[in-house]
Amino acid sequence: MDKKQVSPELSREEQVPANPPSRKRQIDSDSDAEPLTKRARLTQKNLALFDKMGKKKASDPTDESKSTRTTSITTAGFAHKARNNGILHSLSSKPHQNLEDTLRRHVAPRDTTSPPESAYKGYADRVAKAHSEATMVFEVGGKLLKEYPKGYRREFNRSFTNIPPDAGYNKGLSAPPQPDFIEGLEEEEFRPFPIADHVPGATLYDDDPFSLTLPHVAGEWKGRGKDMERAELQSAYDGAAMVYARSKALAHMGKSDPPGHAAITTFATDGTNLNMYAHYAIPSEEDENTLEYHQYKYASTNIKDAYQGHKDGRKGLRNAQDHARDQSYALKDQLKGHWKQRSTFHPIAEEDPLPAPDEALGATSADEADEDDYEVVGTTTFASQRPQPLLHHRCKYVSTVGHDTTANHEARSDPEARSDPEARSDPETIDRGVMAPR
Repeated sequence: MDKKQVSPELSREEQVPANPPSRKRQIDSDSDAEPLTKRARLTQKNLALFDKMGKKKASDPTDESKSTRTTSITTAGFAHKARNNGILHSLSSKPHQNLEDTLRRHVAPRDTTSPPESAYKGYADRVAKAHSEATMVFEVGGKLLKEYPKGYRREFNRSFTNIPPDAGYNKGLSAPPQPDFIEGLEEEEFRPFPIADHVPGATLYDDDPFSLTLPHVAGEWKGRGKDMERAELQSAYDGAAMVYARSKALAHMGKSDPPGHAAITTFATDGTNLNMYAHYAIPSEEDENTLEYHQYKYASTNIKDAYQGHKDGRKGLRNAQDHARDQSYALKDQLKGHWKQRSTFHPIAEEDPLPAPDEALGATSADEADEDDYEVVGTTTFASQRPQPLLHHRCKYVSTVGHDTTANHEARSDPEARSDPEARSDPETIDRGVMAPR
């Protein structure tokens, strides 16, 4: 039998498809941290150039992306190319402008009771014996994550099949993001606005009328003892895709987030460590036509080795989920309002932008009540203590291990949750007459 001589590189490309349907990707992390960049202002000029960035770079005759060779997420070199595309390592990312709000929200008390210590011990035992990533997703995700009513749902380990090929952050990378967990609104919730036709990257899945659309939170898992650095890089890629889509949605209305404002959250966990990241993009100081996608680690918690840490991590994760949901609904309402206004007053001038606001797109509501969430709100006055923000580059994260979860913060209520019969019927909620408003 004749043996053909095949180069090792060609052999690898033939054996590994661009987007494996069932095989979890692996990423070789890049250990070289880039220097910290100075914060730049996202001007209207830079916003106008946002659409041109990917195409301009692709037309550069010196750019290696002109080659037909692309880097799959399952091959070596992904981390290096991701950095060349502006996706920064967390060590090179700068704190976001609204970091203090993020930290305050992370430790904010919830209005239901904490899981009993027996439930925590069962979790710790299962996680200690879980070797596979799928088992970890089931054990961690099922116990820590919150579920929401119809219209706002989640997907697990599903590849983004509808992202623009020239988005810039994915230049030369043949594999799209494929987070272990992502949560957001369905495309149907944006009707009558045809969002897939007007906002590139907003809908994640091609030819799916119920595709997740403009999500604001995603997560990555690793099996016990596996490489959390890879999970972090995967989170950076997921976050860049969500930041890109949010920026496109705002630009469609002639708006933008303030410079350095983070509205996107990701997390990475191996069942023991839970790392939380905030994501945003600003133009590079070296090249204002190139965006840099920052991934700032704002919290790291051991959720397996101590009961208090488990409660802290669970609470912070659910607070991040609630915030992401608020951001998703607020953005949806503005897009639908903008579409209705243009349809009424500007049926022809489809490209005329609205004036850009000076403030960020804020959340419309605060934390809602959970069906199975547990933190009791005491009778303390909630304005007396506030977490200290991380404003120095030397301090890259705040650890919540052993943090006092009774720290006083103002409890917030959600009118939507109060009107939701499912939210009011939580069988595990303990009404002691001192609960936060539901």
